[in-house]
Amino acid sequence: MSTLRKPVLGPIVGHTTHESCRLWIAASNPDSVDEKQSEGRRTLGIIGVVKKEDNTIDTDSLSYFRLHRGHNRTGTFNLGLETGIFKSLKSENAIAPYRLNPGSSYKVRLSTLTVDDAFHNDYDVPDKTLVSRLPDPKNWADVLNRMPDAYVEAEFKTFPAPPADGKPKTGISFLLGSCRYPGLLWKRKAADRIFAPMLRDHLKDVRFSLMVGDQIYADMFNRLPICLADTYEEFQERYTTAFGSRNMREFLRKIPTYMTLDDHEIEDNWTQDRINKKREKRVLFNLAIGAYMSYQWSHGPRSWNNCVPPPKKKLSAVEDALYHPQTSILYYDFLCEGYPFFVLDTRTQRFQDAQEGLDDNHLLGRPAQHPTEPGQLERVLHWLQVQQNLRGNAPKFIVSSSVFVPNTVKSTRECYKNKEDSDSWPGFPNTRRAILDCIVQNNIENVVFLSGDVHCSNVAKMTFNNGPANDLTAYCLTSSAFYWPFPFADGNPADYVHNSTDPKNGDTFNLTEGNGTMDYAAWGFTQADNFSRIDIDVKNQQLLFHLLDQSGNPIKTRKKNGAINTAPQRLKLAAW
Repeated sequence: MSTLRKPVLGPIVGHTTHESCRLWIAASNPDSVDEKQSEGRRTLGIIGVVKKEDNTIDTDSLSYFRLHRGHNRTGTFNLGLETGIFKSLKSENAIAPYRLNPGSSYKVRLSTLTVDDAFHNDYDVPDKTLVSRLPDPKNWADVLNRMPDAYVEAEFKTFPAPPADGKPKTGISFLLGSCRYPGLLWKRKAADRIFAPMLRDHLKDVRFSLMVGDQIYADMFNRLPICLADTYEEFQERYTTAFGSRNMREFLRKIPTYMTLDDHEIEDNWTQDRINKKREKRVLFNLAIGAYMSYQWSHGPRSWNNCVPPPKKKLSAVEDALYHPQTSILYYDFLCEGYPFFVLDTRTQRFQDAQEGLDDNHLLGRPAQHPTEPGQLERVLHWLQVQQNLRGNAPKFIVSSSVFVPNTVKSTRECYKNKEDSDSWPGFPNTRRAILDCIVQNNIENVVFLSGDVHCSNVAKMTFNNGPANDLTAYCLTSSAFYWPFPFADGNPADYVHNSTDPKNGDTFNLTEGNGTMDYAAWGFTQADNFSRIDIDVKNQQLLFHLLDQSGNPIKTRKKNGAINTAPQRLKLAAW
């Protein structure tokens, strides 16, 4: 007899807007002992909104949605925009999605249902065929009401409506972090500890969280061939262990979370070049990205430019290509109360071939050969210009798992290999130059890079000299790691440039001729396990960057003036 079961992972609260929320769950294999038997089962999700009056399911909101075996029996439902397969197919009349109001709190319940089917495993059963075999979802209301909250209930608050003129008027707060080493044996509790204060202290007033890479460590011992995930089951186990830990699971079901990948979702220092060198690397990449898309990408925004409407005019071929990408992509953007975020994919499209030199290294994919076929680089450059035009000097956030600045001291040395071996932006000078040229040439204010990766949190301010725009404000904020038990192995503050104009470690970066140079100063370094909170203070035109430890307490860091205390870094912005 079929019955509802709690999700094996989730719910996860994903991409949220003022009128929608994408919710994710994963179902367990119904017959884990006999995989062939489970191939004859179809798995669905069921979702219902909880009424505030009596804390029970609104039966009119109940609906089914698909959990596909090709995605590890995971799936999403975009509440507020989707109607679900039962509602959309049961009636010929149009049925409106469940309406969500801006700036409002909601509880939802999600569960899974497994049903038998006699179709061959390769047959893609249409929704209409599957729905014909299902009972009305209202029949499950009592069962869903009785299931344990900790395993089926998600809570979220929709964003306030965006400003009518596109320019943000109020501040927002959000969380930032990266690099959660899984821990071994009893250390798994230590790896999970930091998510408790993230939820406890910030649930009421942060809009969302950003996890900017290394949510799992597929290569637990980096380059050693021990505990290296290279099978479907092993990647699945990494995500189940990480996302199923007590505190992280609780956190993910109560705060909207946006994710992007870095190397440890695949293997240490991954580049696309490896696919062409070894057959087993192609297999590894397919397994890793399939798992990433199922567990992380799927609950994020679906396209690179969901939130920027195209101009109210007929689009040229070039504009149409920029606004409507034709392929599945891992980078994306979103808006929160008028503040724009572009989340880069700095890992799967990077090319770093030592035989060709730095000039042929590309962090965001090879540059487009024709304007009607733009790639990630062209889209982020276009996005920067659009945001400046629409929102003026309001902060614009570029999320890059790889650190934009500061560079390592080693990469400033003359030896070409020192830069070639860099896993961050120093090894990709043309990609970096293209973005900085765009900022300078278009006078784009208040660009803020948000990064992780290096297991050493810090703040860096960029300055521009000898070019057409010498007074621009730009920062890079790095928060890493959630948990890293080997501080002696990497992340030493002495490994990073603190002042690019210092003759000992000169790191002035030359832009295209006529655009001048970029220098930076970095401070506030810490190797302590941490997450960060970023507040946009509109009244004082500044960012507040809080670094918080595993207990949620402020971390002592050095301020730009050299003083040490636990106060947040106060970063002055250009007025907007």
